[in-house]
Amino acid sequence: MTDPQHPGVSPKAEKALLDAMERLLNGKPARTDGKLTKNNLWREAGVSRATMNRATRVLETWDARVSSSPASLHSQQQAEEIARLRKKLRLNQDERQRLQDQVDAVTTVLTVLLAENAALREQLANRSAVVIPLGRTQARP
Repeated sequence: MTDPQHPGVSPKAEKALLDAMERLLNGKPARTDGKLTKNNLWREAGVSRATMNRATRVLETWDARVSSSPASLHSQQQAEEIARLRKKLRLNQDERQRLQDQVDAVTTVLTVLLAENAALREQLANRSAVVIPLGRTQARP
């Protein structure tokens, strides 16, 4: 039987929806993943979607309370933390790329220096190694 003030919704269905709302808003779902969605509200209450849609007073209460619930605040905090971590990740990726560019530049310079060093060593090895001793000059009296 339906309440004349709330046509189409039985007191039992309304109580089930209100109880489900409390569980979801307090972050303690019994039948769903706990996300604050109307799909979860009717599933958590164990009623049909049509029954939930007829429970206009419950839906008004849901809309008024969903943004200030502990679960919603927790969800907002998680979203902020995810955004902060994504920004930090982007900065770290940029820093890693900058450092990789430096490593690549140093590798290029090092390769050039090693090639020049090898060329100089080869040039030194190919030189004639004849040492001509300089005679001593004697002091004249």
